[in-house]
Amino acid sequence: MPPKKKQAGGPVEVAPAPSALKPPAQKNQPEAEAEAPGPDPAIALAPPTDPAKRKRTKTKVAFKEEPDVVKQDESFSALLEPFYAGKSLTDPINTAKDKWNLLPAFLKVKGLVKQHIDSFNFFVEHEIKEIVKANKRVGSDVDGNFYLEYTDVRVGSPERLEYDDRRPQNEITPNECRLRDMTYAAAIRVDIKYIRGKEIISRKNIAIGRLPIMLRSSKCRLAGKNDREMAHMNECALDPGGYFIVNGTEKVILVQEQLSKNRVIVETDTKKGIVSASVTSSTHERKSKSYVLMKKERIYLQHNILQEPVPIVIALKALGIQSDHEMLLLVAGTDSTYQDEFSVNFEESTKLGVFSQHQALEYIGARVKMGARNKTQGAPQRRNHIGDALEALANIIITHVPVNGLDFRPKALYICFMVRRVLMAMHDPKLVDDRDYVGNKRLELAGQLLSLLFEDLFKKFNADLKMNIDKVLKKPNRTMQFDAFNHIQSHGNYITLGMSRAISTGNWNVKRFKMDRAGVTHVLSRLSYISALGMMTRISSQFEKTRKVSGPRALQPSQFGMLCPSDTPEGEACGLVKNLALMTHITTNDDEEPVKKLVFVLGAEDIVSMSGKEIYEEGAYVVFVNGTPLALTRQPKVFLNSFRKFRRMGRVSEFVSIYINHHTNAVHIATDEGRICRPLIVVENQKSKVTKRSLESLRKGTMDFDDFLYRGLVEYVDVNEENDSNIALYENEINETTTHLEIEPFTILGAVAGLIPYPHHNQSPRNTYQCAMGKQAIGAIAYNQFNRIDTLLYLMVYPQQPMVKTRTIELIHYDKLPAGQNATVAVMSYSGYDIEDALVLNKASCDRGFGRCQVLRKHSTQLRKYPNRSQDRLADRQMDDKNPSMPIAKHAILGPDGLAMVGEKVISGQVFLNKEMPLNTTSTGIGSDYGTNEHKPAPMAYRTPDHAYIDKVMVSQAESEAMLIKVQTRQTRRPELGDKFSSRHGQKGVVGIIVNQEDMPFADSGVTPDIIMNPHGFPSRMTVGKMLELLSGKAGVLNGTLEYGTAFGGSNVDDMGDILIKHGFSYSGKDFVTSGITGESLPAYIFFGPIYYQKLKHMVQDKMHSRARGPRAILTRQPTEGRSREGGLRLGEMERDCLIAYGASQLLLERLMLSSDAHEVDICEVCGLMGYQGWCQTCKSTRGVTRMTMPYAAKLLVQELLSMNVLVRLKLEDEFPHPK
Repeated sequence: MPPKKKQAGGPVEVAPAPSALKPPAQKNQPEAEAEAPGPDPAIALAPPTDPAKRKRTKTKVAFKEEPDVVKQDESFSALLEPFYAGKSLTDPINTAKDKWNLLPAFLKVKGLVKQHIDSFNFFVEHEIKEIVKANKRVGSDVDGNFYLEYTDVRVGSPERLEYDDRRPQNEITPNECRLRDMTYAAAIRVDIKYIRGKEIISRKNIAIGRLPIMLRSSKCRLAGKNDREMAHMNECALDPGGYFIVNGTEKVILVQEQLSKNRVIVETDTKKGIVSASVTSSTHERKSKSYVLMKKERIYLQHNILQEPVPIVIALKALGIQSDHEMLLLVAGTDSTYQDEFSVNFEESTKLGVFSQHQALEYIGARVKMGARNKTQGAPQRRNHIGDALEALANIIITHVPVNGLDFRPKALYICFMVRRVLMAMHDPKLVDDRDYVGNKRLELAGQLLSLLFEDLFKKFNADLKMNIDKVLKKPNRTMQFDAFNHIQSHGNYITLGMSRAISTGNWNVKRFKMDRAGVTHVLSRLSYISALGMMTRISSQFEKTRKVSGPRALQPSQFGMLCPSDTPEGEACGLVKNLALMTHITTNDDEEPVKKLVFVLGAEDIVSMSGKEIYEEGAYVVFVNGTPLALTRQPKVFLNSFRKFRRMGRVSEFVSIYINHHTNAVHIATDEGRICRPLIVVENQKSKVTKRSLESLRKGTMDFDDFLYRGLVEYVDVNEENDSNIALYENEINETTTHLEIEPFTILGAVAGLIPYPHHNQSPRNTYQCAMGKQAIGAIAYNQFNRIDTLLYLMVYPQQPMVKTRTIELIHYDKLPAGQNATVAVMSYSGYDIEDALVLNKASCDRGFGRCQVLRKHSTQLRKYPNRSQDRLADRQMDDKNPSMPIAKHAILGPDGLAMVGEKVISGQVFLNKEMPLNTTSTGIGSDYGTNEHKPAPMAYRTPDHAYIDKVMVSQAESEAMLIKVQTRQTRRPELGDKFSSRHGQKGVVGIIVNQEDMPFADSGVTPDIIMNPHGFPSRMTVGKMLELLSGKAGVLNGTLEYGTAFGGSNVDDMGDILIKHGFSYSGKDFVTSGITGESLPAYIFFGPIYYQKLKHMVQDKMHSRARGPRAILTRQPTEGRSREGGLRLGEMERDCLIAYGASQLLLERLMLSSDAHEVDICEVCGLMGYQGWCQTCKSTRGVTRMTMPYAAKLLVQELLSMNVLVRLKLEDEFPHPK
């Protein structure tokens, strides 16, 4: 391997040929070592390695970086450039190892949340134009000459609402919106032309509403900015974007999972013996579901608009298939079994006396429910049945197959195919579709949901506009010339409000589609960088969580590489909430027309002209485009291959998928939106198309990921196409049938599961637990974390990147914003305070800052202005009567302006914002209508039991002109007993005891552990990955390197053992340890080394709760509930049962009544009703009145029953009766 020289530039030292390090007889296989190049990296030359031993050493040679290689500004962004395993440009490339370089390249082009951003961009740049074009004309019923037409529409850049002409004043940054509780939105502007009087007038750039803008989308201010500009805007360069800011809160539109539209799905209902083929048709006009079902040997067509299912033969006759013979051929072909199955249906129509198309249309028309359309008064009675039937068949049943000029042939064919599928499913139960199969699912993203919403709002906007125009035009003698433009301005807020309300509440209501969903948006969880990232890749399913169905929850084989197998919550949502894998992409809509043209170019024949005999011939395959039959081909394989060639050449969009279904003899082409796909390397003639040369140019930066696509080296494959590919995992597994090569196996895991080192050595539920806990770890949130004021912010004081990294950690930049610390762990039992996963912590480590975190809380308020010109105000402190120079204790930390002073310690009950509200907000003060001028105090006081410090005070103005004040308080917490920690392997534990350093055991190197972990955590949990992490981490510490624990790879255990031996340690990672208490050496060797521990957000301080006496609820006079209200501890029903079983009756009485709501009442023995002060109002006497103690809630129940005319008499008896 001779050294290659760099391109001429500055002074260069050439790295020595590493053949000196090892005998040259071994195979050259450079190991992919990663080291993010800073501005001035050193060449890391990986030596040739022996595949059996794979020891690792490195030569480093310092050199100067030439200016022609550096292409970024010499700033921080050097860290964010995709790095290629610490190799310099001169290093040799080994395709088997280095093909993973495509991954950072993919993420650089696509990003982790690219599917959200792509979808939103598609909506803003294409979809919104289509919607406006479809509804571009607003006419008027009164004046036939008048019209208003939208000629163009565009979405601007986000700007402030308080608009003025100075441009720099209008550019708003997302951070300002967060701080000022504003919406990050841009105006939707249209160009219109309309008639005013006699002339046509056109106006440009008229705002009709504001659309919330997704961060990092093409319209966002952050698009295409480098790190320096981002930092200037107080934005974090690593923040993924993909969310909206509405009223100051970050909202994510979660990915919604749905069954695919316009596809036939065959299902069986074994109980009722029904086989049905259903299709949900969805066009811009309407959505509807049609069924073809087989019931008791007969086949029917069913749809909501029909009062009863229509026999299939009548339906097909109405669609213009006249002869029974033709119908039989179109459904069954020449196959006698299918013919016999189907021919029963002809009796049905004969019985009903339907023979011609005319009679069939009459029959159907009589059964069409015509809705509220003809309920208008004075309307003519129903039109003829035939018109109704034609209307229903053309536009309502199976809407996505278009009917042009009453040409029903395509729709008839479609229904024939559905019937054929039903017959096949009857014949062979294996041909029933699986609803849970990922290929039958579509994912709805932000762009599609917003486009539905916008379309609905825009139509409503136009309808309102038309009503207003009609109102004005009705008036016979108008004083001024009518100008429609003024009306557009008048209700221009409708679209804005609709959009903001939908995103902020998460309720999506679209009237036309009867769509009514709740919980579409969630607040972006900012516990840690990972929790935000995990939320962006989450998929929520439409299933109800309560039903215990196992089907949708199971891990489908088709999810491989598309959805993460580990990352799902445990509990009721298990398996219903999923996460995308690392390299997944979700398609946007592509145009069908060019694809249809290409189908005919490739020699397929139009299917409309075919007879059934030809369609079902041996070897004839039907070509479906998005579920609609289009053409017929005799050579499906040739057709498929040539279509793929065209796609790889870039003649067709790379997201179009094509596959053959051999069971139904069909070729399916899909161009629709919401399919999940992922990139794979193309293999031809047993050779991977990605070669050494292409990887070299990728590393130089002359090619990026998109170039790989256009050259056909890499292609996107969706779930259905993946099914008839043969994919090799590694390059050495390629054989003659292989079609694709996996880019990297570890990309089947998602962003959150990718943090786990050696996950392939763990029991699988442990990885799932870690996915849930990794999102709760406290760490760094973003680079701008100190410029944010969030409701709750947890920050770690000294976060560290893990010693054992994975490739995923580098790709998602977790090492820049980590959440955890490397702790030295000894695995041994110590003191008995470590039972059941409890941890023993070293006190000295806590003093040095191990596990220390900060909790920042936001308290905000607005100073409102009222209609009568009065407003809220901040009042001065109240001074002490005894010492007038000092404020009272409650106001001790306030400054003269009524706001807390920054840096002051605030304890419970102290006021930090002394607000006053006017007593009278309505009276105008004119004439006799005057009110008081006084203000009543409405201070904000600090409530939490433990003290905090005032960290920031922000004074600003909200969009509503009201003054906005936010106060941030800060607490610094060190680990204490009961705080929750967890390693990256689902091994969670609480701190059991904190021990002085001198009492801790120490190794012979003098190191004391930070954490002692009980060895009983290993056997039953089988987290071998944790042991490997300790071993690799220890070797890395001694060697001065960061080791890798990537899934299905990572640093080799034998190599790690060799490094440990080289540095004088045991290869097993065990050390000789001396007890700190007795000074004796322990009789066993102790497993001892660094493991990455995360501190979780569950801390004792936030959970601790007890109470003696305290507040009570007003109605029932029982103690309040909950920690925040100083509530009591409830003795529930189950606890009550235990006390009854134990027979502790007096304890029961005390807990349930005496210490809760004991109440004394006067009860009359005679009539059994309650009196007062020894007097019975019912008997009008004091004779039999006794004082009793009973629960107040029981007394309340009796009185409430009395108010409902239910008489309750309380019978009394003596506690100690006299002997008779």
